[in-house]
Amino acid sequence: MITIIAKSVIKNGMKENFRQIARELIIKSREEEGCISYDLFEDMDNEDNLVFIEKWKDQNAIQLHNESKHFRDIIPRLAKLRKGNPEIKYYCKI
Repeated sequence: MITIIAKSVIKNGMKENFRQIARELIIKSREEEGCISYDLFEDMDNEDNLVFIEKWKDQNAIQLHNESKHFRDIIPRLAKLRKGNPEIKYYCKI
């Protein structure tokens, strides 16, 4: 199992727009084979910091996800609402 943590800092006043678009990504990603979980969290100390926490069966599932139409369509829309690039880390369970 692989866990992805993708942190984003959202532009002022754009959090609700980000959440609505992210909801579409979450719903469609959860339907993918190999997706164990896919959720969005808000930093309790700074509400403009949002974090996707995803769990995937393996690297192949992640690759298929990254190549999916919904991922390719939604990620650029989310990028417009972010400050800078996301911080993305991959973790494997030991």
